[in-house]
Amino acid sequence: MDMSLNNEMPSLGETKQKEAGYVAVTVFDDMADAKDCQKLLQDNDISVYLLEDYECEGGGSVAVMVLEDSLDEAQVVIESQDAYDDYYELASDEELTNFDDMFDDEY
Repeated sequence: MDMSLNNEMPSLGETKQKEAGYVAVTVFDDMADAKDCQKLLQDNDISVYLLEDYECEGGGSVAVMVLEDSLDEAQVVIESQDAYDDYYELASDEELTNFDDMFDDEY
C-alpha cells in the first residue's frame, strides 16, 4: 500500500518546532487586525507568525507570535503604533475651534 505524503502541510513536529521560542505578544478577535499587526512587525524586521484559535484569559482568537528575544521590541513597536493611531484619531474627532469666538469684539 503506497501512501504519498502531502509535503505542503507541516507535520505536527515541524509546527511544534516553529512554536518553540515564540510567545504571544498580543491577541486579536479579528484576523484582519492580526494581519495588520503582523505587517507592522515585519516592517520593523521582527520575525512573526499568526496562530489561530489561540485561547487566553478574556477570550482571543488570533495570536501574534514573536520570538521571545524580540518580545520587548515588538511591544514597543505595537504600543508606538497604538499611541500614533490614538493621537490622530483624537485629532480628527475634535471639532475645529473657531478662533473668532475666543476673542472679544472690542478690538
